[in-house]
Amino acid sequence: MPHRDPEDPPRRRANQARGHGTWETDRPPVCGVAGRHSGRLALRVGRRNGAAELVHRTVVPRTKPGAMVYTDEWAGYKPLEAAGRGHAAVNHHAGEWARDDDGDGIREVHCNTLEGIWTGLRNFLRPFRGVNKKYLEQYIKMFEWSYNLKAITVAFLRVLLGAPAAVSG
Repeated sequence: MPHRDPEDPPRRRANQARGHGTWETDRPPVCGVAGRHSGRLALRVGRRNGAAELVHRTVVPRTKPGAMVYTDEWAGYKPLEAAGRGHAAVNHHAGEWARDDDGDGIREVHCNTLEGIWTGLRNFLRPFRGVNKKYLEQYIKMFEWSYNLKAITVAFLRVLLGAPAAVSG
């Protein structure tokens, strides 16, 4: 049966708009940095998807000058070198997913680490069946915290559950 009432539009499943999202279009971008040596993850919810948001508000504050940043070929990463960060990119349009620049046999130029993290984040958010953008940052920080938590110890579980500290002796 077709839907005929223009005052009562049919329910849409998700926001299927094409292109990069923004806060205003209810598709806020999630920006992230993953340290290859530290193993630490830093995520944040942005307002727009552009160089200012990604490079100047996300990457630069969370990396040291001279750090090497590996990305895909998106033009928004162009300011990285001017911001004092090294930059190497893979060209997905040319079918390139990883590249060995220094000839040591290790394909260090790739963005697969964050691609895997985005999959994990989507899986983390899926049971919530949609998160209001106003609270998205809190969910993102929970995911970031769980990712950065490398070992769960008995002492950690005691603190988390509010149990008294273990008595030694």
